[in-house]
Amino acid sequence: MAKRNFTPKDILQKEFKPKMRGYDPADVDGFLDNVIKDYESFTKDNQQLSDENERLRAKVDELTKQVAVGATSPSSQPTSTVTNMDILKRLSNLERHVFGAQLDNNQNESHRL
Repeated sequence: MAKRNFTPKDILQKEFKPKMRGYDPADVDGFLDNVIKDYESFTKDNQQLSDENERLRAKVDELTKQVAVGATSPSSQPTSTVTNMDILKRLSNLERHVFGAQLDNNQNESHRL
């Protein structure tokens, strides 16, 4: 980060030598007052942004570590290529096996209605 040459206090305390036909001291003082306000505002904003930057860098480091740990640990859920159709077929076979004739009788009765 670049070194600052002035602080708001330096600007406030700066004295200029008066000269003949120079600038109006009241205008210069008014302008410098506005410069000081802006400088203080920029300094405050810069500090807030630096703090936020530090906080976000720490968060990135934390998340990077979590991703690294997650990549090295085995997955808690195995990947599956089973489709919904496979599940429905298995469920149907299981129902036939468990309920057997009851399912066949219920289907025949529903066709009669």
